[in-house]
Amino acid sequence: MSAEKFSVAEDQIQALGIKVSPVQSMKQTVSSRYPGQVVVPPKAEQIVSSPLEGVVVQLLVGEYQPVRKGDPVARLSSPAMSQLQLQLLQAASRATLARQAYSREQTLFDEGIIPKRRAQEAQATLKEAEATLVQTKAELALAGLTPPMMEQVVRSGIPSDRIILTAVQDGIVSAISVRPGQRVDGATSLLNITQVDALWLDVQVPSQASIGIQPGAPVTIVDKNVSGRVINLSPTVTADNQFVVLRAEIENPGRAIRPGELVTVEIPVQSAGNSWDIPISAVARNKADSVVFVRTPEGFEARPVKVEASAGQLVRVQGNIREQDQVAVAGVIALKGAWLEEDGE
Repeated sequence: MSAEKFSVAEDQIQALGIKVSPVQSMKQTVSSRYPGQVVVPPKAEQIVSSPLEGVVVQLLVGEYQPVRKGDPVARLSSPAMSQLQLQLLQAASRATLARQAYSREQTLFDEGIIPKRRAQEAQATLKEAEATLVQTKAELALAGLTPPMMEQVVRSGIPSDRIILTAVQDGIVSAISVRPGQRVDGATSLLNITQVDALWLDVQVPSQASIGIQPGAPVTIVDKNVSGRVINLSPTVTADNQFVVLRAEIENPGRAIRPGELVTVEIPVQSAGNSWDIPISAVARNKADSVVFVRTPEGFEARPVKVEASAGQLVRVQGNIREQDQVAVAGVIALKGAWLEEDGE
């Protein structure tokens, strides 16, 4: 649709209540609003799982309870843990005996009593015993046993089937998947611990509107004192609604929002080209197009514009408008009728 001029007499302008206002450069930020959902970043969620097959003896926390890093959260009984600790005791004993044997053989070799071969055999036996001990400790570490716990087992000489699982981060117990007395396999999820001080927003943005949004752009959740920054945008468009998923990171120290919550997100519009903020009443719709009516000596000129965003009583448009152009802001419906009548529509 091209720009078109049409005549309007001065007395008609007065009679129709037509008022104009000069176009001003952008005075304030105009933002668009989009639906979004609060989600938990992968790094903010810990899944506490059973390291070995066993039975849940006791849950030491409740759902939605805050926990600190290192707090015990569950106690299990596992024969497999007892077996691993027995292997630790055996491996530690073999390593001690092999170390003593190597020391004795090395001393005898240094004194010339035995051949070098016997000292070398003792050294090989020691290395093999130490490797077995290291491997056993690694298996116990995967099962949740700390080095001080392993040393305690070696000192006491008594294996235990008890497993105490602890939180590896501060957070909230967001879900519990088991009950006391339940048998579980290794790697079975027992409970989830979620950090909620820093969350993500997944925002649905129309593909066309996403073009001007860049990583780092500010976002604000409407009606909540929570803001953040865009971290990335989906490289693909959803086939059903042609939306792009925008992801933002937000700080949530006051826990004003919760994972799963549906929110409305405000994102400032980044303008390009000839963009202007004008009253929303100045824009007229004609089928699929938008126009504004610019004052001319003979009357008005209908100029097509592209609406970028709106905020309150302002709308940001892009089009062939210059600063200080007089744009109709009242009586626009009457002007549209006069324009269409002169245009023969």
